[in-house]
Amino acid sequence: MPRIRRRKKVSQRAITLLNQAIVAAGGPENLLVTVANPDIETAQRLFKFPGIGLLVVTGGEAVVEAARKHTNKRLIAAGAGNPPVVVDETADLARAAQSIVKGASFDNNIICADEKVLIVVDSVADELMRLMEGQHAVKLTAEQAQQLQPVLLKNIDERGKGTVSRDWVGRDAAKIAAAIGLNVPQETRLLFVETTAEHPFAVTELMMPVLPVVRVANVADAIALAVKLEGGCHHTAAMHSRNIENMNQMANAIDTSIFVKNGPCIAGLGLGGEGWTTMTITTPTGEGVTSARTFVRLRRCVLVDAFRIV
Repeated sequence: MPRIRRRKKVSQRAITLLNQAIVAAGGPENLLVTVANPDIETAQRLFKFPGIGLLVVTGGEAVVEAARKHTNKRLIAAGAGNPPVVVDETADLARAAQSIVKGASFDNNIICADEKVLIVVDSVADELMRLMEGQHAVKLTAEQAQQLQPVLLKNIDERGKGTVSRDWVGRDAAKIAAAIGLNVPQETRLLFVETTAEHPFAVTELMMPVLPVVRVANVADAIALAVKLEGGCHHTAAMHSRNIENMNQMANAIDTSIFVKNGPCIAGLGLGGEGWTTMTITTPTGEGVTSARTFVRLRRCVLVDAFRIV
């Protein structure tokens, strides 16, 4: 079955199950609905439909820009992200390795808040990568990464940024490895490879369990590179460190809606971290981390004079 068709069926099945749960809890039928053939054109028709007063748009840059262009309704938009994770020389490396593999492989890295590029201080880089290999992650050679690049990315521009092949978005690590004839254990959660800061894997949001690793001389260089590779999305970032000053410097420099210290980026979504669970991080329209209150209208009903005690 083609992947586009399979994604539609998965979404439709998920909505069916959610509606069944809503009815079982005493809610109305068909509270959640979808369209048979989702595409940009269908979305544009929904954007303009007079019966819709609030738009919540999440996905790639194209659908967010389409929403902004085709409607003046209230828009809550979650845009792209390229979350960097920094590891300095003071970090608990075993914990960092476990968290990075867990976060970067969560949902096969489709989620915009997952770790997309690892930046590590040179003095601890080798040990960190060794520990990552003990967490069901496989290190690729430079030659293997070179073979994989044209499979995963097309139309690489002068900045090194490419167009991700949709056929590989969200695929299992073992299947991605098999594309270049590499056999890895089926339980492999993540592929990672050392790259330069300019490598297409580092500057492109891949949305698959392939993680570029960039070495730097010190934590100052790591923070500066993290800001650069995050690309001004102001979405999500993480740092593993025992140095509060280092974490404070990165938090201020990166200026993201979510900043996770000493855990996987998904902790910032409420999955193992503090706060409520949220899957819509709306940096482009300014709401940031959303909650149920984000999607409702706060109202005030006032009675003047009567029932007023002075």
